[in-house]
Amino acid sequence: MNPDLACNWLYGEPHSRALLRATPDDFQVFERLPFEPDGEGEHLFLYIRKTGENTDWVARQLARFCQVSPRDVGYAGKKDRHAVTEQWFSVRLPIGRTLNWSLFGGETIEVLRTVRHGRKLRLGALAGNRFVIRLRKLSQADDFAARLQQVRSGVPNYFGEQRFGIDGGNLVKGRALLAGTLHERQRHKKGLYISALRSWLFNQIISARIKQGHWDSILPGDVLMLNGRQSCFVANDEPDLGERLARGELHLTGPMWGRGELMTEAQARDFEHAVLAPWESMCEGLAGLGLNQERRALRLLPQGLHAEAEAEDQWCLSFELPAGAFATSVLRELCQWTQAANEST
Repeated sequence: MNPDLACNWLYGEPHSRALLRATPDDFQVFERLPFEPDGEGEHLFLYIRKTGENTDWVARQLARFCQVSPRDVGYAGKKDRHAVTEQWFSVRLPIGRTLNWSLFGGETIEVLRTVRHGRKLRLGALAGNRFVIRLRKLSQADDFAARLQQVRSGVPNYFGEQRFGIDGGNLVKGRALLAGTLHERQRHKKGLYISALRSWLFNQIISARIKQGHWDSILPGDVLMLNGRQSCFVANDEPDLGERLARGELHLTGPMWGRGELMTEAQARDFEHAVLAPWESMCEGLAGLGLNQERRALRLLPQGLHAEAEAEDQWCLSFELPAGAFATSVLRELCQWTQAANEST
């Protein structure tokens, strides 16, 4: 692992090891929208199963097949390439125009459902994802099983390594972008590099809270977020806040850096400033780009976590996560895993 991406474990370093993604269907993702398409309108929604293909590539193929501009194709979120994923796309098509969807995609893409809707599917219009993950060659199953009980109480809501690119490449380019040594003209690539920097700073906050023993305790001036919502407020003297935090009704938050003052106050603000002080120039550069301060929950609660031992060294996990959360943040607290593609032969 790139040492820049190393973060503290909440439950200590796992002893068990496993192989991930030996085949694409070892990692399955099922997308859930926050609404149901209404059946009318100029945008055709397609629920697509893809195997070993990335979201942007499928979107481009849709535009080509439908003979429309790529700007007329939408999706709610990008999904893993090395997986079997089911997700929604939208295409702006005139009402009455029909296409034979059995001709689209080939062996790696299948259209499972089509329905009309009045608006384009926008990035971020996502309720969450359900994951079904198979771990092979799992060692020390007793340690793994014990950790399953721990992660039900929550795991650090770290941004996964895929946010930072291969060997942290997006992070390196983001730093070069702020330093003025890289000039990226492609807007989406520039966005990836900047997002990597903000995500990395956020991860430092979580890691420091774990190290300093503030993971599950409210500091004076902390900002809390309502579970399942983006609503935030500064912790006050209400006596039940700690109990609500323990029940999962509230979550502590960390900053997604940008311009403006931190929402935290008092000791919590001092803590965040102290943690990020070594990267003050990075924070100033991000603020200079016009990005606004935002908050993100520090804790991730996997919903409906189910685990089944399919063999002595093989387990299958299933759970749901909210939009923007990473399944690998759950996995890293359970075991140390290796991608099948990286395994020596």
